[in-house]
Amino acid sequence: MAATLRRFHGLRLLKSAPALNLQQAKNLSSAGSWASGNKKLIGAVGAITGGVGALLFALEQSVQASGGEVHSPAQNWNHKGLFDALDHQSVRRGYEVYKQVCSACHSMQYIAYRNLVGVSHTEAEAKAEAEQITVRDGPDDTGNYYNRPGKLSDYFPSPYPNEEAARAANNGAYPPDLSYIVSARKGGEDYIFSLLTGYHDAPAGVVLREGQYFNPYFPGGAISMAQVLYNEVIEYEDGTPPTQSQLAKDVATFLKWTSEPEHDDRKQLLIKVIGILGFLTVISYYIKRHKWSSLKSRKIVFVPKEK
Repeated sequence: MAATLRRFHGLRLLKSAPALNLQQAKNLSSAGSWASGNKKLIGAVGAITGGVGALLFALEQSVQASGGEVHSPAQNWNHKGLFDALDHQSVRRGYEVYKQVCSACHSMQYIAYRNLVGVSHTEAEAKAEAEQITVRDGPDDTGNYYNRPGKLSDYFPSPYPNEEAARAANNGAYPPDLSYIVSARKGGEDYIFSLLTGYHDAPAGVVLREGQYFNPYFPGGAISMAQVLYNEVIEYEDGTPPTQSQLAKDVATFLKWTSEPEHDDRKQLLIKVIGILGFLTVISYYIKRHKWSSLKSRKIVFVPKEK
């Protein structure tokens, strides 16, 4: 046995590992301490992040629970499905409601008449709608301002020249711009529909100031906007019965479109993406089963030639 070990040692098959010096030991110790400290730091950051998220969630739930408004129920909208587009006839009727009712107080400064083309109106119809307004333009060649009929590039007019005039006409309350109101309010179109159809007499104990009305869906219950939608308050061009719920449903759909004009395009893109991914999945499965599997499972054998 001793002779065998001496033979291995002579061939240098058995080698002893060199001893670590002091500097190398310090480096290993510092690396281990850094790794341990890094793990503790990541754990602390994760715990703090989770705690802050839980706190924000709890505060949100407590605010919702302590709010004085009634949460709007979910409605069965035609466009809520994964592949469902907006009801464009409803969008057109909603524009009629906005034009004849809502535009008396609310502006839509981010929507132009050209946006109606191909959605709810033809180009000729949108031009006719734009020409019904008067726009102050200029200056002309002589430096004077002038009034002209509206064009497709013009935006919906504001009923008031400035915020102060709007507040003075509405007992100090400022009617918000409706361009993105569905995206700006929690509940979206459900909130708009419930708000427009949710006016009631104030219950006992609720005191309203002059010019205020009770609506349980509005935060606090006291709203400065009077009820504006009633049965047959307007007449639709297509002959649809103008009930209060129909009016609220159509204008909520219209405001959904103004808040998300890319709604239908986004869902069309989703259909294309799903179709392309499905096709690529089938092609990948075919290549895996009939092309790559034969390469993966083949066996290469080396057979030496006989001398």
